[in-house]
Amino acid sequence: MASIHEYKRFENSIVQKVKNLILFIAKGILRCITVLFQVFTRRYTIVLVPHSAQKVYNLHFTFASFFCSILVLAGGVAGVFFWYGTSYNTTKGSFTSKDNRLQDTQASLDQLRDETALLLREAKGFETALSGTLSSLGSDIAGRNNPTPGGGDLSSFFDITETPDGILHEVYDVRQLTGYLSSAVEPVKEIGTLLNSQSALFTEIPSIWPIKGGLGHISMFFGQNENPFTGQYYIHKGIDLSTYRQGDPIVATADGQVVTVDYEHSGFGNNVIIKHKHGFYTRYAHLLTIRVKTGQRVQQGEVIGYIGNTGLSTGPHLHYEVHIGSDVVDPYKYINIRSNLSRSH
Repeated sequence: MASIHEYKRFENSIVQKVKNLILFIAKGILRCITVLFQVFTRRYTIVLVPHSAQKVYNLHFTFASFFCSILVLAGGVAGVFFWYGTSYNTTKGSFTSKDNRLQDTQASLDQLRDETALLLREAKGFETALSGTLSSLGSDIAGRNNPTPGGGDLSSFFDITETPDGILHEVYDVRQLTGYLSSAVEPVKEIGTLLNSQSALFTEIPSIWPIKGGLGHISMFFGQNENPFTGQYYIHKGIDLSTYRQGDPIVATADGQVVTVDYEHSGFGNNVIIKHKHGFYTRYAHLLTIRVKTGQRVQQGEVIGYIGNTGLSTGPHLHYEVHIGSDVVDPYKYINIRSNLSRSH
């Protein structure tokens, strides 16, 4: 029993000591709070005495207000530095980006200058070629293409050393080139019109090889030849074209209208006569078969029949004639215009 009472007393003493310690700590904390409160609430006065006036200025403050003012000031300074740092980084990044874009722009400008120089060189060649073409087509067109001074002639700006009003040299060159090209538009259009009219003329006169694809060769020319049946000389009024076989297609050598589809047993055999513009007529004889009818309109290059050996003939060939009005002319003078082109095709 004695040991139990001793244990209880020891336990009570420990609890009492803990209570005393807690109470001591609480009193200490309370005392510190009281002292701090007294310090923070203690009033201070700063007296300002001006030398030039009799009025005295008193500034009353507490330590708490002074401490809060210091905290606010420190926070403001820190905020200003933070804002300045952020603004500086943003500005620095913007300048870096602009500097990169400026470098890219400079590189593009250098490339543009190189391309402009190349364009001007090509334009000079174009001017030479166009001038030569215009001169060959006629002085009237060429004269109208000569620009007035300052109107964009290429020769007027290839040796430029200064530009007006501070304009970039390349920009001024391009403006001059634009003026020249504008003045060249009308002559180029007239060239196109002239070429179109010439192309139309080529389709209206017998100007292509009468066998499709440029096949065959001339086995007998126009004019004086030996008659293969009689052995005597006579005037051959056309040319004979041979491919050494029957069935090769024959084409109309110009646009026109079929005026005759006939068969002559002792003469031309199956033959076709086509009327063209400008007084031209063409005859195609000794055909195997005929694919057109009288009155039918045909286009240059259209198949009208096939090489044969009908009528008075020594072998498969095409007898081809060209008439101007009532006169017979040498067809070779006309088919020679496009024979090389036809053979290449």
